[in-house]
Amino acid sequence: MTPRNILGFPKPPAETRVVVAMSGGVDSSVVAASLARDGFDVVGITLQLYDHGAALARKGACCAGRDIHDARRVAAEMGFPHYVLDYENRFREAVVEEFADQYLAGATPIPCIRCNERVKFQDLLATARELDADCLATGHYIQRRDGPAGPELHRAADPGRDQSYFLFATTRAQIGYLRFPLGHLKSKAETRALAEEFGLAVADKPDSQDICFVPQGNYAAVIEKLRPGAAEPGEIVDLDGRVLGEHPGVSHYTIGQRRGLGIGGGEPLFVVRLDPERRRVVVGPREALATRRVPVSGVNWIGDGDFGTPPDGGWEAAVRVRSTRPPAPARIRPLGEGRAEVELLTPEQGVAPGQACVFYAAEGSRLLGGGWIGRS
Repeated sequence: MTPRNILGFPKPPAETRVVVAMSGGVDSSVVAASLARDGFDVVGITLQLYDHGAALARKGACCAGRDIHDARRVAAEMGFPHYVLDYENRFREAVVEEFADQYLAGATPIPCIRCNERVKFQDLLATARELDADCLATGHYIQRRDGPAGPELHRAADPGRDQSYFLFATTRAQIGYLRFPLGHLKSKAETRALAEEFGLAVADKPDSQDICFVPQGNYAAVIEKLRPGAAEPGEIVDLDGRVLGEHPGVSHYTIGQRRGLGIGGGEPLFVVRLDPERRRVVVGPREALATRRVPVSGVNWIGDGDFGTPPDGGWEAAVRVRSTRPPAPARIRPLGEGRAEVELLTPEQGVAPGQACVFYAAEGSRLLGGGWIGRS
């Protein structure tokens, strides 16, 4: 019987074709280089997601024109083919347009999740299959493990680099085809050390910080460009409805925001709710941000069993309501049609519509899925 290679296939690496999604950063470059070094049949693919000319002057974003050049250079250095695919129209339709509409509706969207769900793990995965690849590999920090019922996703070994929050929408079928070679590494320093070992020019390249199509994190400017004149001014009010000031548009604000309100004096106030219908930004004290019950829709379940038939009292789990927070104990009660109510055993502050509520096993590191936070 032929032993399985490091990607889990019962054949030699040279007979195993791997498409690697290459952003031009150090993570995906190391994935491609390490697989090429180990003898796999590697094909690198970089997605051009927006205007290439406009991207050339960009810094700190994951899909800039410079990054396409860097990905191509890594492929040339390591001796495997590399292709750039123009996904600009698809990206705009599937990610950017919804981003603008959600901000104008008072939500705080996460386009990186939509990009993974609708572009990278849908269209790019289909392209990999068309190329007769055995799997699609990425530089995400998450672990794929074989479980008793099939492959599972688990948080990365390095908690500070874990990207499982952004991958909750991955389906069971996709997990079977995906590979994440960096998930077991204990630190980013290990990744950079591998890049230096391979002699890659991107070894010291800084990590991306911005959403790729939002320069310098200026969401309002991007929304104004996409929806000219759509951001309407309105009132900033307290919890009792008293007018405290004015604002240029709800898209300029997020739940939990304190700075930039322009209503100085007195106790610190935070944005606790956005009311786009009445063009109002509602502010209050920190304690008003505390939330115990979270409505969730669009649930994707990759845990065991049928999500709609939980144990008595609901699914016992740990959940994250923001990518920067650790999983916290909760109970998840399915409501049908992909909806659920999540009860946080300890209230969380700054729970915002449009963000993701991601489910994990109550004990251990397994990712169980998640959904989108709605309005209470």
